[in-house]
Amino acid sequence: MLPLTALLLGLLAVALAWPVPAVLARAGWTRRDPVAALVCWQAVGLAGGLSIIGALLVHGLSPWGGSLPEAWWAWARHWFTGAQPAGPVRGDHWVAQTLAAVLALELLGVLVLALVRTARTRARHRALLELLVDDVSGVDARVLESPVPAAFCIPGARPLLVLSSGMVAELDPAELAAVVAHERAHLAERHHLLLMPFVAWREALPVLPAADRAHDAVRDLVEMRADDVALRAVPGPAGRRTLAKAIVAAAEGGAPQGALAAGGGVLTARVTRLLEPPAELPRWARPAAIGAAITLVAAPTLLLVLPAVV
Repeated sequence: MLPLTALLLGLLAVALAWPVPAVLARAGWTRRDPVAALVCWQAVGLAGGLSIIGALLVHGLSPWGGSLPEAWWAWARHWFTGAQPAGPVRGDHWVAQTLAAVLALELLGVLVLALVRTARTRARHRALLELLVDDVSGVDARVLESPVPAAFCIPGARPLLVLSSGMVAELDPAELAAVVAHERAHLAERHHLLLMPFVAWREALPVLPAADRAHDAVRDLVEMRADDVALRAVPGPAGRRTLAKAIVAAAEGGAPQGALAAGGGVLTARVTRLLEPPAELPRWARPAAIGAAITLVAAPTLLLVLPAVV
């Protein structure tokens, strides 16, 4: 049973490493519903990790039993009591076990390191900016003295939303409100946490084209989602043009490492989406996308546990 499970998990891992991310990155519907698309990307990342590690682990442990719990227990008894496996153990089984352990530790370790490194970077930037920014009457953010238009937020336990004085001078009140709403959407919906697994994936597997594709797609989607939330702060027929002008102005200034900026992502795609909004998806489309994401995560999970219950 385990060899078949390893084969199915391996095929799923291959699909999630290249064709599925490629198709999802090019799909036009994702810009019509960034929330559903973000759920799907999280599912691709989680299911991909489970599949590749699970395929290696199951193949490596297959000589020790017919299910993963049984094989794991027999493998542990082998090391502590010298009990022999049920079948012959070849070199590829030891290699698969080693690769599974190395890959799991690398993915988890890179994620932890990325979280720690990013948190430290944000803390340093926040400490420095708090010395430089001021409260300005009528501006719902801290203002940094700089002629270059810039708008960004630094997420964390003590989030900081910063506008440059150049941005305040260049935009009218409606445009400033749109920029602030965009940044507050990043903070309220914890978009940095949605992006972090893909930062770690790209660092852990730099040779995998899907890692870059997934990171860039998720980065663009969180910006589009923040744009959608910001539109609620600038209602009316001119709201989309107001927000588009604001994010174009913000694109010039950039942002510190670890921050989320109003001008981030693919600017042309965001502006086009605002000025020429795509048609909304049918009402059934979001539940269908979320259902597909749940199914995608459930598939490797069921493949890992099914041999133990049948």
